[in-house]
Amino acid sequence: MLGDFFTRGLVLVLGYAYPAFECFKTVEKNRVEIEELRFWCQYWIIVAVLTVFERIGDIFISWLPMYGEMKLAMFIYLWYPKTKGTSYFYETFLRPYIAKHETEIDRKLQELRARAWDLAIYYWQYCTKIGQSTFIQALQYMAAQSGKITTTKPNDEVKFPMG
Repeated sequence: MLGDFFTRGLVLVLGYAYPAFECFKTVEKNRVEIEELRFWCQYWIIVAVLTVFERIGDIFISWLPMYGEMKLAMFIYLWYPKTKGTSYFYETFLRPYIAKHETEIDRKLQELRARAWDLAIYYWQYCTKIGQSTFIQALQYMAAQSGKITTTKPNDEVKFPMG
């Protein structure tokens, strides 16, 4: 085992940073080859799907021995030119599944977006109400405190008790 910290670092570098840089180079070429661009788009689609499933199932899979190392190997398999893992995984699993369920996925995503917007509006209103209430309480507290302070006029003589 490589150690959790080292493995996470390698996953970040080899799973995200290196592919992102290669994708950047592909996009910024003067003459972009469509197959190379297609490859990197497929890679990022697969990484996004895997990341979503990983976040959902993290408590079930993260405890597996050598989980980090397996994840690292998966990333390398996906982008390594000799394995062509991205093309294989995309064409064999992801594309057929999404093509078959595209309308259902679209509908669910639209529902989720609507619910998220409703939730955002609710929390905005809730936070605004709490903020307004807190502000009014602070003003009332300051007003109550200002009544307790006695002030002297500039011409008043201040007398100190001798004792």
